[in-house]
Amino acid sequence: MVVCGDDGLAHRLAAELRGVYREQVVLVVPPSRLTPPQPMAGRARAASAALFGRMVTAVNRGTGGSDDTLVPDERVMEAAEPTEAVLADAGVDRAAALALVYDDDETNIRAALTARRLNPRLRLVLRLYNRRLGQHIEELLDQAAELAGGTPVGRSGHGGADIATTVLSDADTTAPALVATALVGTSKVVDAEGLLLRAVERRPPRPGEVADPGLCTLALLSATSNDPAGAEGSEDSGDGPQLLPDAEAVAAATGRGTVVLEQVSYSGPPLPARRAGVMPFASLFSARLRWSLAGLVAAVVALAVALIVVTDDHPLRAVYITLLDLFAINEPALGAPTGQQVLQLLSGLVGLLLLPVLLAAVLEALGTFRTASALRKPPRGLSGHVVLLGLGKIGTRVLTRLRELHIPVVCVEADPEARGMAVARRLRVPVVVGDVTQEGVLESAKIHRADALLALTSIDTTNLEAVLYARSVRPDLRAVLRLYDDDFAKAVYRTLRTAHPAALTRSRSVSHLAAPAFAGAMMGRQILGAIPVERRVLLFAAVVVDGHPQLEGRTVAEAFRPGAWRVLALDTAARGDTAGAEPPGSGLVWDLPDTYVLRAGDRVVLAATRRGLAELLGRRTRSTR
Repeated sequence: MVVCGDDGLAHRLAAELRGVYREQVVLVVPPSRLTPPQPMAGRARAASAALFGRMVTAVNRGTGGSDDTLVPDERVMEAAEPTEAVLADAGVDRAAALALVYDDDETNIRAALTARRLNPRLRLVLRLYNRRLGQHIEELLDQAAELAGGTPVGRSGHGGADIATTVLSDADTTAPALVATALVGTSKVVDAEGLLLRAVERRPPRPGEVADPGLCTLALLSATSNDPAGAEGSEDSGDGPQLLPDAEAVAAATGRGTVVLEQVSYSGPPLPARRAGVMPFASLFSARLRWSLAGLVAAVVALAVALIVVTDDHPLRAVYITLLDLFAINEPALGAPTGQQVLQLLSGLVGLLLLPVLLAAVLEALGTFRTASALRKPPRGLSGHVVLLGLGKIGTRVLTRLRELHIPVVCVEADPEARGMAVARRLRVPVVVGDVTQEGVLESAKIHRADALLALTSIDTTNLEAVLYARSVRPDLRAVLRLYDDDFAKAVYRTLRTAHPAALTRSRSVSHLAAPAFAGAMMGRQILGAIPVERRVLLFAAVVVDGHPQLEGRTVAEAFRPGAWRVLALDTAARGDTAGAEPPGSGLVWDLPDTYVLRAGDRVVLAATRRGLAELLGRRTRSTR
């Protein structure tokens, strides 16, 4: 396996391939940047540098021991760009898969085209932010592989040569987990074939209480999960989380919380319904102007009624005469009764008052249309919303997902030219432009009435400062912050949980959440998503049963291996079978009986540990070391 990149995702992906899938990896990084670039400062930066320094030392030694031990003869290469010579030196012509995870889309595309020419049978995994471009690149590179190799390209186990191209985005991969914090108070969410599923942490049941089992039990939490100061989920914990337990283990577990799978939808305060492209009439004029217009209309109606009483004219004629007098286009009422003359003078006076009101209405309407494409400010009475800090790559994807779920959002961004500003303007999302570390910026975003805070800027200290300040304003505020270094994130999480035990706090590393999906794609498998369980990760994958003796011909109960993998659902749409109690708009059947026999043509969704998925779906043609 060859991994090329210039940030933390490359290093995390290489470690995932080495420690979990036991693959030989060549890591290509820019010169003088063996330490991944970190948006941190001070002690956090030094800690991460020391951590990665120890990893590089392990690469050079190649010693044996733990599960994360590096395989001997692995290399770390330095290269400014993934040129043809660099890729050839990295052994792309002999490699099984290549991951291009540079932060720049153009660099990844250029290297992918070169690699496909060097090795037409190479499995490619690209990191691209532009999703539409990614679809075209997938088709182009797969077509080139078919023409060069003469065999159809297989994808997700549906036959053909396993040389497919997979385009992923770290922003898209991690957005569901980050959005879930605002959605249901947890980041344990995966999007499985259009269904949004969440893993819910449940406290140990009290005596006589029956806990809701949900769709299935995914894990038993560690013994330290109920201790705010405990080393939650650390790998060296005395009694860590037990992933994918069987029924006997669940029944025997006492005093331990569980993680169960549920299908959910957003149940918070929805956004007001609004027709796309239609601006509400009330938003054109201010409240003061609307009251002024209402007063003038009432004055015209009163003058028309008075004219009817004085002249005994028809109501329509009375209204017509009143309007002529109002706009000063009627003849003077010379020789008319005194009452009619007085009404004409009053109508002229009302007409003089009408002129500035009409001018103000025109100016306000023009100003409203002019600013319709500009950034909106948070409404005065807004509450129950999500405050999103940072509109970079990750923040933009999270904003889009939040709006798809109709969750009210207020964004805070220091750069007026940030990537997500155009998206916020198009979605008419309120944005506060300013540095979140300055006083008054979070108050402008109505943080004191918000339900959740998502701190997703690229600077760890900024995210931490924002969460700490928000905690001082709202001690019970639900908060999730993006932190690069995993050790730093764990330390921050434990401290915040100890200081605010009643509040929900989550610290997440984007590379930590995205690496399992990229690694699974390099193994040629379709990873639907990943759910963190304390400090471990549970993967959800779509697998075709054909060719896997652990699944084919076995019942669902027999195919279940505790602690490794478990079949969750059957995709009936994949084989054209619509029988079963699947949800509307989905081909997934979740209530599979344990006696159902998995056939060769079945496509199933399963949950698995990283090591279990590597065992089940690993490269079977590879010799064992």
